[in-house]
Amino acid sequence: MSTQQESSAEAVTIASRIDLHRSALTPSHRQIADYVLAHPLQAATMPIDELAAAVGVSVATANRFARAIGLDGYPMLRAELVKGFEAMLAPLEKMRIRLEKPCSVHDAFVAAMEESLRNVAATREALTPQACEEAVQLILGARRVYVLGYGSSGWLAGLLQRGLDLDCDNVHLLTSVAGASHSARLLPRMTAQDLLIAISFPRYLADTVSVAQSAAQQGVRVLALTDSTQSPLGKVAHCHLFAQTDNYYAATSEASILALIEALSSAVSLQANHPLQNAARMTESVRPWLYGGSPRGQGIHTTPAADMSPEHNHGDLQAP
Repeated sequence: MSTQQESSAEAVTIASRIDLHRSALTPSHRQIADYVLAHPLQAATMPIDELAAAVGVSVATANRFARAIGLDGYPMLRAELVKGFEAMLAPLEKMRIRLEKPCSVHDAFVAAMEESLRNVAATREALTPQACEEAVQLILGARRVYVLGYGSSGWLAGLLQRGLDLDCDNVHLLTSVAGASHSARLLPRMTAQDLLIAISFPRYLADTVSVAQSAAQQGVRVLALTDSTQSPLGKVAHCHLFAQTDNYYAATSEASILALIEALSSAVSLQANHPLQNAARMTESVRPWLYGGSPRGQGIHTTPAADMSPEHNHGDLQAP
C-alpha cells in the first residue's frame, strides 16, 4: 500500500499541485501559478529573482508560492519543473556551468577542439566490426537508399547523401524545405527492398522518429546514426552506428557525427562495385569546375548559371 502511495506521490505534477491548492492561493501566488503553467520551460531555468521579476512579485512571494503548493521551497519547485525537460535543458545547464568559469577566446577554441577530439576517439572505440559490416551491406544491398535528418541533422544527412551518391545509384535525401510532409509523400513508395538511414541526436526531433517508425512498420530496413541505445531510434532501427556528441556549448557536437559519416561513406566506396572507375568518372565529370582545370566549353557542355540548382552546383567538389 505504501509503495502505491509513493508511486502516486511521484506522479504529482506542478500543474496538479497548482490545481489542488489554487482556491487557497493569494492573488500574487495565482499570478506566479499562471506564469509557471504558461511558461514551464522558462520557469524551470529561471533563478528565483528572475521569476519574481518576470511576474512582478517579490522574491519572498515566489518562495512562499512554492510552499503554498506543498513544496519545501523554490529549489524544489525548479527541480519538479525540470522533470521531463532534462534532455532539453541539459545544454542550458552545461552552458550555465561553463559561464561560471570565464575563459579567453583562445581557451574556448582549444576546449571545443579538444572536446571534439575526445568525441571522435570515443566514437571510434564504440564501433564494432559487426555493426560496421552490417551498415555497409544494408546500403549496398538496398534497391533505394533514403537519408533522413531534420534540424542540424538535415545538413549532416545532405553530406551523407553526397558521400554515398558516388557509389550508389539511387540515394534520395528526404530533407527538404517541405519538412516532414516531403518524407510522408515518399513513404508509400518505400518497400522492404529499400533502406532508410535516420540521423538523430539530442535533442531528438519528433519528426525524424515518426518517419523512421512509419517506415519500419511497413517493412523498410532502418539504419540509425544516433548517440546510444537509449535514443528514440534505438528500438526502431535494425542496425545502429553510435557517435558520442558531448558539447559544453550546445546540445550536440557535430564533429564526431561527421567523422562517422565520412567513415561510413569511405567504407561503402571501398566495398562497392568498381570504386576506382566510379571515382575516375566523377573526377572527369567535375574537372571543368575545378580551379586550374581545363577551360569550360572545350568538348564539355556546361550548365548555364541561371539553371544551376544545388544538385548541379558542385561547390567544393568531391573529387579524389
